[in-house]
Amino acid sequence: MPPYVYALMVHGVIGALDVFVNHEWLAKLPSRPACAGEERLHSAREGVFAALFASLAWCEWHGGFVWWIVALFLAEMAISARDVVVEGEVRKLPKSEHLLHLFLFMNLGVMFTLTGQALIAWHALPSRLMPADHGWASWVLSVMAFGAVTWSLRDLLAARRLARMALQ
Repeated sequence: MPPYVYALMVHGVIGALDVFVNHEWLAKLPSRPACAGEERLHSAREGVFAALFASLAWCEWHGGFVWWIVALFLAEMAISARDVVVEGEVRKLPKSEHLLHLFLFMNLGVMFTLTGQALIAWHALPSRLMPADHGWASWVLSVMAFGAVTWSLRDLLAARRLARMALQ
């Protein structure tokens, strides 16, 4: 199994911990009108990761198709950069959130590096999507993609509701 698959799964687990422990349990973001913007960013990030998990679970992206994965990584970097600023402006983060964010950013570097190595090799090949079966890990990434898209929609709806509440 390619090493980037492990990094993706680790990221999904750490990200889920961050969402459930910090965003839902401790900070209760979906109930705080001041956090509408943060929830929008989280929805966007979860959408990006749903696309990454789904895209890399069962396929290799050869030739010019590698730019789809690169675009997803660039979107993640832009969203994370903005999220760091917004979180700091809106609320005081608990220590557990700082710690999980540290692990997420470290793993993001690992994920970029490992996936980047695969992308370099794939870019040299003719442009096409190639099937890839990583065994059980393909199924785990598929479940993570489903969870991420579900949570993305949930956070988007929360962001819209919180924005309406903030206007009242």
